[in-house]
Amino acid sequence: MKHEPTFVPERALARHCPELLAPSAPAIDHAGLLARAADRLARALGPALASLMAGNAPTVRAEQPSPAKAADLAGRIAPLAGTSVLAAGPTRLLMSVAAEPLLRLVDLAFGGRGESPTELPEELPLSAELMVQRLETLLCVSLAKALPQAPAAHGIERCGNLADVSPFTPDTALSLLTFNVTETGGATWSIQLALPDGALADLLGEAVAPPRKDVAMAAQTDPVGTVFADLPLTLEAVLVDMKIPFSTVAGLKVGQLIPVAVARNVPLRVGETTVAHGTVGAMDDRVAIQTTQAFA
Repeated sequence: MKHEPTFVPERALARHCPELLAPSAPAIDHAGLLARAADRLARALGPALASLMAGNAPTVRAEQPSPAKAADLAGRIAPLAGTSVLAAGPTRLLMSVAAEPLLRLVDLAFGGRGESPTELPEELPLSAELMVQRLETLLCVSLAKALPQAPAAHGIERCGNLADVSPFTPDTALSLLTFNVTETGGATWSIQLALPDGALADLLGEAVAPPRKDVAMAAQTDPVGTVFADLPLTLEAVLVDMKIPFSTVAGLKVGQLIPVAVARNVPLRVGETTVAHGTVGAMDDRVAIQTTQAFA
């Protein structure tokens, strides 16, 4: 009679939960996401730049993003250029515009024909630095429109020398975005924007890093019923938005009266976001705004 041995396992067999057995998430096309974000930014930049070109919106096209090291930026950016550092949350971006188009925009702003000097100066004049600041502001506004999920951007530093403002270490891996601006008269120049490769998730939000399930569930709750309902917000009513010639501003004196026209449709803003519109009235001997249109 043959004896059959009995096998006893030393420990319980492993059981894998369904989450571990589920197929892995597909790889994210970071290059494609960045290229599409650059196209959206280019479409937003065109109308924004019209304010610098007598109301004529230029055509803005984005080139394919190109990889670069921070140490190589000096060879990719014009030697004399208006350079600005932008902050979008923890992310630092670098904007650069060559001196020649900057000086042409300055000439146009002062009533000229948009011509640059025959010989470029060794350093940017103060007027060009102020134009860099205007371009910086327009770029931040365009970023907010093109990438609404990104943190609000603002300028923190600017200079005509890249070495004095670069926020990156030499070995930082960057993506360089080039936006070719073609004016109505045919002149073409470029705005360059450099950002660290690791910044894509901060700028594109859920498109790169989907939120955790618990975060997504929390986002579905009623914000008015949460602890944030009593968070104070500053609400601004823009009663007057008018243009005054520089000569008038320079000649202002104490006691001088400046006629203004209060808009019929007054925007109400929280930060840079317009949340409602209203009309000016009075209540209890105080100036008041009656809401005529509100946005969810």
